[in-house]
Amino acid sequence: MRIADNSAAAGASAAQLPLWHGAADEPVAELRHSRKARRVAVRIDAAGRVELVVPRGVSEARARAFFASRLEWVQQHLQRRRQLATPAQEFPPGRISLAALGEQWRLFHAGGSGRLRVSERMPGMLELRGSGTVVEMRRTLIRWLTQHAQATLAPRLAALAQQYGFSYSALKLRRQRTRWGSCSARGIISLNLALLFQSPEVLRYLMCHELAHTRHMNHSARFWRCVEECEPRYRSLDVQLRTGWSHVPSWLLETA
Repeated sequence: MRIADNSAAAGASAAQLPLWHGAADEPVAELRHSRKARRVAVRIDAAGRVELVVPRGVSEARARAFFASRLEWVQQHLQRRRQLATPAQEFPPGRISLAALGEQWRLFHAGGSGRLRVSERMPGMLELRGSGTVVEMRRTLIRWLTQHAQATLAPRLAALAQQYGFSYSALKLRRQRTRWGSCSARGIISLNLALLFQSPEVLRYLMCHELAHTRHMNHSARFWRCVEECEPRYRSLDVQLRTGWSHVPSWLLETA
């Protein structure tokens, strides 16, 4: 077990560390102090990074003891993550499958000069044109994906809210590393772009989950009853989501 404290270097957030090192696969946890945290917690994000969140005033000894108590769980989680890890994929990809929307897109890399841009040439056909680095191409493709998600998911969320009598203030699409979605106290719902690569049923469940948070900002029994009214199969769909990262292409999860 190793814990690296990088919180001072980056203020509120610390530099990310790899999941495993060396033949012994020794987990490395990044130590992050948080003013908002109420208890010590271990988190593992989608890109494969272990984070130990420590509230202000909690001693390092107590934090290390907690991490040691969760070490077996961390190792098991990392092992599953390695088994489910998607192999390195070509970029730009020749095809993008958005299972949640039932869409298949072919991507044609046209090259050329000028600013990078993605255009929808015809149904199911995208064209990436312009010059730039792989990182710039990836960012361009993610911008298109974000815009497409906003256009397609916003009406679905609005219809679901109207059907079950929920009210929210706005929808935001994010490329979150640890959460599939969230709901703020102001009723702003955030959905992870990675949901586009899940099944339609899982996407709908996540929408119901976050809409339920507009009434219950917790995971109480009343919250889950609210979710169940919107999605009776929420238990099995939540189980499916635990392996959901294995369906997400690597180019969406990369941080550069």
